Amino acid sequence: MEVLRMNLAKVRIPEPTNRIYKQECCISFDTPKSEGGLFVDMNTFLAFGKDYVGWNFEKTGNPVYLHIKQTKKAIPEDRPLKKPTLLAIGVDGGFDNQEPEYDETYNIIILPDYATLPFPSVQLPEKVRLAVDAILIAEGAERKEQLASWTADKKQISEHALTLKQIENGVIVPPSGWKCAKCDKTENLWLNLSDGMILCGRKLWDGSGGNNHAIDHYNETHYPLAVKLGTITSDLEGADVFSYPEDESVTDPLLAEHLAFFGIDFSSLQKTEMTTAEKELDQNTNFDWNRIQESGQEVEPIYGPGYTGLVNLGNSCYLASTMQVVFSTHSFCSRYYKNQNLKMAFDNAPADPTVDLNMQLTKLANGLLSGKYSMPAVQNNDVDSSPNSKQEGIRPRMFKAVIAASHPEFSTMRQQDALEFFLHLIEQVERIHSGNPNLDPSRSFKFGIEERLQCPSGKVAYNKRHDYILSLNIPLDKATNKKELEEFQKLKAQKEAKGEKLSSEEIVRPRVPLSECLDSFSSPEDVQGFFSTALNTRTTAIKTAGLTSFPDYLVLHMRKFVMEAGWVPKKLDVYIDADDIIDISHMRSKGLQPGEELLPEDGPGGQEESTKVLANEDIVSQLAGMGFNHLHCQKAAINTSNVGVEEAMNWLLSHMDDPDIDAPIQKEAGNNDVDPSKIAMLVSFGFEEEVAKKALKASGGDIEKATDWIFNPPASSGPTDMDATSSSGPTTTTVDPTLPDGNGKYRLIGLVSHIGSNTQCGHYVAHVYKEGRWVIFNDDKVGVSKDPPKDMAYLYFYERIQT
Repeated sequence: MEVLRMNLAKVRIPEPTNRIYKQECCISFDTPKSEGGLFVDMNTFLAFGKDYVGWNFEKTGNPVYLHIKQTKKAIPEDRPLKKPTLLAIGVDGGFDNQEPEYDETYNIIILPDYATLPFPSVQLPEKVRLAVDAILIAEGAERKEQLASWTADKKQISEHALTLKQIENGVIVPPSGWKCAKCDKTENLWLNLSDGMILCGRKLWDGSGGNNHAIDHYNETHYPLAVKLGTITSDLEGADVFSYPEDESVTDPLLAEHLAFFGIDFSSLQKTEMTTAEKELDQNTNFDWNRIQESGQEVEPIYGPGYTGLVNLGNSCYLASTMQVVFSTHSFCSRYYKNQNLKMAFDNAPADPTVDLNMQLTKLANGLLSGKYSMPAVQNNDVDSSPNSKQEGIRPRMFKAVIAASHPEFSTMRQQDALEFFLHLIEQVERIHSGNPNLDPSRSFKFGIEERLQCPSGKVAYNKRHDYILSLNIPLDKATNKKELEEFQKLKAQKEAKGEKLSSEEIVRPRVPLSECLDSFSSPEDVQGFFSTALNTRTTAIKTAGLTSFPDYLVLHMRKFVMEAGWVPKKLDVYIDADDIIDISHMRSKGLQPGEELLPEDGPGGQEESTKVLANEDIVSQLAGMGFNHLHCQKAAINTSNVGVEEAMNWLLSHMDDPDIDAPIQKEAGNNDVDPSKIAMLVSFGFEEEVAKKALKASGGDIEKATDWIFNPPASSGPTDMDATSSSGPTTTTVDPTLPDGNGKYRLIGLVSHIGSNTQCGHYVAHVYKEGRWVIFNDDKVGVSKDPPKDMAYLYFYERIQT
């Protein structure tokens, strides 16, 4: 007690704004349930496991800790299951994982001798009692962040609800017997709250759902709000109201009045349809995992180093599947596990290690690769040894928080695109290694792409860029089972004519070889609106592409999500015949060849003419029809050299937050004069003069943006200055010494597969080839894979075969 009084100055009473960690160690995945419990630093409110609290004492000198230990209670066998009402895990109303209950005990611990004082105790100084009470009452930082993410996803009040104009057209909606006004659909019907039209909803990727009549009606009339019939009951808060301009489910505080306008007495209606959220919830609760999850097969569980499951934080399977594959690569395993231990990462971390990406990557690597947390889950005090058992696993909460800090979408609890997450991860890892690129594990994925453009004059231009993924179109016309597909289409037409549905066994999907997808990347394509400095006019150029280097790990992204007629997102229902071994040697770019003549830097009309703005109006109008700003659509078309709508939309979605997105195009086009002093400054940094000029032009003369542009050039199909050659002179070599390179033979080592209609819903599962066998990583379920879905993956990870 005397030692404690001597150290009272090191004890703080937390304020409401303080982040208090009391559920997980910031260096490891130890929790109060761990054998040694958890130690909360009563000065910084950071938590540490038993093996790591001494490190914190050495680093900070903080001696006083609150020790929290949880001991499991016995679970009653008749404990009822709770039905979830929220798409969440581990929060009130979310999925009930039948988590056991625990008894908690507390002690005050004083280091370095681990002197122990019980809590509660009237003998403790008042400051200590107040501090401990505040820590225990406070919502833990880990849980607070999770709840905030879910709260942010709650439906907002529509801006159109309070000003909605309803049309006096005599429409009275009956209480039942509804049917789409434009087809025979009697389910998934939406009542437009402006004119009372009853129309069917969107057609889903698999052909189910409606026929898009409700959204077609909005495109014609711009009446903004609709409510889903069958979801209206006396509890109006449960009604599914959708705002087309806002493109999301919303709250209509005047819904009772808006329904009464059409004679609807909501108090007498019974619920007959699921809301959009309930359908998503139902899919998450009762999802048919099929082949990807290898359902119907007994999966032999695996435990030990490298076989640790990741507990789902709500909708974090995109993160879990990606990180399982990433940490199966030698580059990430070496950087964050073999060559850097937890002590090194903690010593180099700032005062708050929870916000340090290097620390949290090292923590995650140790959690996944050490085997410390890879053990069977305990059910009712017994180890679950059943074939489909799950692990205790680890919760990547702190890693998710720090990797998502710079990204507004990943910080939510919504499902995300695994590809976007992978690219964001690589970008952040590259950023923290900018001072020492030799340690950067993301380099193992990096490669160069060279695009060759030939105009009708016969002269050529070359453009180079770096990328981390090879995004591949899927040429359905190259399917190898065309005869079976033709027979299937006939069967489908016959069944639809009879009003019958196809069984899953009858469905035939196109099978496209991966080699055809790779060939489509290099095959010639037309680029409309290309300005030829040789002809001094806009024309159509022919573009081909190749790789200037072959990375250690090649990530192939299959473009399964496309836009079909009516701009409805569609997922291609297709199989990719992916080989275990591929050879891409033929895809190496050859560079400028003898006899080829480069397009001149300045044509007869001068450089100003070559940068005149000329966006393809077809692309612009189609993007604008999807609700995008017209100026933004023009910039998207220009910055992708009018290659196509998909490329323009991808550019637009990734540049919506650019600070100059609303700047007039004329200013950008005419701003060709670059401050010589800024060029000189970039040259002094070690950049070439031409590169510096181009970066400053692309960045509006901003030095900081120009530097970022040099390190992260636009990854679209072609930037605005694709019109000018980027080849510095005649050369026959394309080798980039800053990138890893080697032979073009690769072995398949990982798959990330997606189940669902689009990347923002459904589920991701990883399969990794380890120690001579395929392993399935399905969140916290890890086991031997009997039938890895190699033909269904969204992302393929290949490792170069060393010769």
